[in-house]
Amino acid sequence: MAKILIVDDEEKIRDVIREYAEFNHHEVREAADGMEAVTMALNEDFDLIILDIMMPRLDGFTACKEIRREKDVPVIMLSARGEEYDKLFGFELGIDDYVVKPFSPKELMARISAVLARRKRSLENMDAPEFRSGGLVVHTASRTVTLDGARIDLTLKEYELLAYLIRNRDIAMSRDKLLRDIWGYDYFGDDRTIDTHIKNLRGRLGSYRDRIVTVRGIGYKFEDDEDRV
Repeated sequence: MAKILIVDDEEKIRDVIREYAEFNHHEVREAADGMEAVTMALNEDFDLIILDIMMPRLDGFTACKEIRREKDVPVIMLSARGEEYDKLFGFELGIDDYVVKPFSPKELMARISAVLARRKRSLENMDAPEFRSGGLVVHTASRTVTLDGARIDLTLKEYELLAYLIRNRDIAMSRDKLLRDIWGYDYFGDDRTIDTHIKNLRGRLGSYRDRIVTVRGIGYKFEDDEDRV
């Protein structure tokens, strides 16, 4: 069971999501606008937030940014607009999924389950001494990587890039965010720095190179075998 905050200015939509979420044994709280959502999210702990974009007082994008300043909580965006720009902007903010209205409540529940499962795996492996994906093993204590039992040599930045993508696996990470979080705010490089390191890293990963997936228009993400369909 998860504690979910549903944020939408349309009461009927909140009612439908609540009905299905409670049927799936989740605890549900509701907010009717972005300001109310921020207040609730900062004063309570939620396992997931379902956040509409177009709302009075404070839009979903701004609400998401305000919440993420203080809380690391998964977010699924809802929108009546399916434009690529909105989706890309949402993923730039680090949202976990994007659902276009009208949507199937059953599909939304499936997406909620997938996001919660990914977050659970991420938390379980955050402090683990190693991460495994098939024959790819990242040893966090020694900061080394082995492929099918054989150690591969990575540069410091290659290791940091791989470890960062794994910690945020299944989330599309923009090139700008990778530059900021790995190279630092004072780095004067550009997107080609990321692309070059990804190319080199894939080369060193051999048959596991496809774990690093290019997300068109955004950047890159790491996919584990069990997340693939």
